[in-house]
Amino acid sequence: MTSPRPRFFDTRAAYILFANATTEKAVVAERVGREVDYLHPRPPGLRVFDAGMGDASVLTQVLRKMHTVFPHIPWTVVGKEISIEDVRQALVKLPDRFYEHPEMVFVVTNMRFREATRLCPDDASRLRWRDIPLVGSTAHEFASQIQDLLEVLADDWEVTTSAKTGNPMYVHPAVVVIYRADHEFILRSLIPDPDGPPPEYDLVIAAQPYRAAAPLESKVRNVVAPLAASLRPGGRLIGIHSTGRDPALEIIRQVWPDENPFIHGAKEITDELRRQVDDPGLEVVPLGGEDAKFRFEMHYLPSEGSEHIGTSSVLATWNAAAYVAQIDEKRLSEAMHSGAWEDAVRRVMEREPRIWFEDEAYVIVRRDQEVANSANAATD
Repeated sequence: MTSPRPRFFDTRAAYILFANATTEKAVVAERVGREVDYLHPRPPGLRVFDAGMGDASVLTQVLRKMHTVFPHIPWTVVGKEISIEDVRQALVKLPDRFYEHPEMVFVVTNMRFREATRLCPDDASRLRWRDIPLVGSTAHEFASQIQDLLEVLADDWEVTTSAKTGNPMYVHPAVVVIYRADHEFILRSLIPDPDGPPPEYDLVIAAQPYRAAAPLESKVRNVVAPLAASLRPGGRLIGIHSTGRDPALEIIRQVWPDENPFIHGAKEITDELRRQVDDPGLEVVPLGGEDAKFRFEMHYLPSEGSEHIGTSSVLATWNAAAYVAQIDEKRLSEAMHSGAWEDAVRRVMEREPRIWFEDEAYVIVRRDQEVANSANAATD
């Protein structure tokens, strides 16, 4: 049996420190939110798929933007997440969303990308499907019912480790569908059915959905291609990943000079998609400026300049740089024991007090022939 590849540093503690010490969640949510303005939902409603929901910090901010743009249009929102802890953290953010936008169906699944977009595993006989109609009309009532659900889901979200990749895999494919019972009549055509047709999506969010150093062919085959295939006519997929063209990677290279995890940019991803997928309906949207590349940065206290770099800021910066670069736990532990990490961070921070990170976005759309025909008719 081949030994699994080293896992990158993705522990709960590392994630929490990263999420709270950087502006990443707000910046990514703002960038994704710009795509909402281009959506043209049709009956019965709007469908969204988040390809890496995590704790829903980005998704819930996007939902706020969606409510502003489409306050009375029903939605189905599907989040893919294999970590039960992230699912718990995501679900407890939902009561306010259900209160503000009662015409929402929220779905969570632990399945692989190809299965998750269809809400159907390869072996449907093993599927665990739960429908949860929330009773009441207040955020407090919804929160109480969601809290009761969390312990029930622990068994559904049991995981094992892949001997090939070292990544977590589901033991049971699972789907949870949550909606307000008092809006079930309105939402009936948007509530997924295990025996129904696979949904098509108006918006697919793919923020950091693959390992940076994974082979290009597998990134596209296992992640981007099935996500693009799930777009409805007029639907948009926004992909976001790190570029490494920033001081954060410089910190990493102070410790590992040859480290280069960010080897595939948007052009490589979209070119490979064209090579793998013969679908003339899919198009890559040309992007420029801040639509294509944008930054997030570390949070620092106003007093923390280059002349006074606090230990907590050094540790938070190191954690964020290693987290984004997806450094495996073995090497990370060795660097922490040697003390090389602290010198590396301080050297870069003395020159660049506010450490920043660069992300890159790409957008793939499925051509909407009906809209194109209407536009052509208007110009004739």
